[in-house]
Amino acid sequence: MVLSKQLEQLRIELKAHMPFTAMGAVTGVVFMLLFRNIGTSASHTLFAIFHPSHVLLSAMVTAAMFKLHKKQTKLWVVIIVGYVGSVGIATLSDSVMPYFGEKVLGLHIPAHSELHSEHLHHDEESGEAEQHSTKTEKHSSKLHLGFIEEWYLVNPAAAMGILIAWWYPRTKITHAAHILISTWASSAHVLMTAESSITIGVAMSMLVVLFLSVWLPCCMSDIVFPLLLTGEPKHCCADCHCQ
Repeated sequence: MVLSKQLEQLRIELKAHMPFTAMGAVTGVVFMLLFRNIGTSASHTLFAIFHPSHVLLSAMVTAAMFKLHKKQTKLWVVIIVGYVGSVGIATLSDSVMPYFGEKVLGLHIPAHSELHSEHLHHDEESGEAEQHSTKTEKHSSKLHLGFIEEWYLVNPAAAMGILIAWWYPRTKITHAAHILISTWASSAHVLMTAESSITIGVAMSMLVVLFLSVWLPCCMSDIVFPLLLTGEPKHCCADCHCQ
């Protein structure tokens, strides 16, 4: 009985968030087209801005939702729920799902340096060539995990969001901003890691990837995950109960 209510809750929340998430995905496509020629370093900077911002907003919403529906709870419990629901799911949304979307769409075409490293690897001249190849292959690793590589930005952002939610548990504005920021973080990850150029056709193909990258994880993070832990399935955003 409880499981059926939880599944029904998930269905309602996902349906309620489809239109706004689709609008966010469109802004993500525009984002990719506007910044497609800025280079890897600048794309990395954008990701380092939007991903921690996403984690901050996600932590605020996740922790607030949990605290609103689990009033008699301790701070350390809210910290755990807020951190897992923000950092864990934001990583899935901003990094993992866009990365595999890029792979499926063929954006990870081997670069010239990668092909050159493969040639050097099979070169029989010396062991130095093989060592150079190994270094180049390590450099071509593309999945970027913010909570590890920008831990000094991401983890403090999560902590700040959780503390704000503890003292002021409100969710409506931050949830809407969360979806937009998450879309832009996912777009920045694509710009930072894709090996082929971002054309208009590629950007339009990424529309579905951006939609799924934000739609499923963000609804899970902000609504389903914290409410399932409270044991009280409620259709919060779908029925406009968030304050």
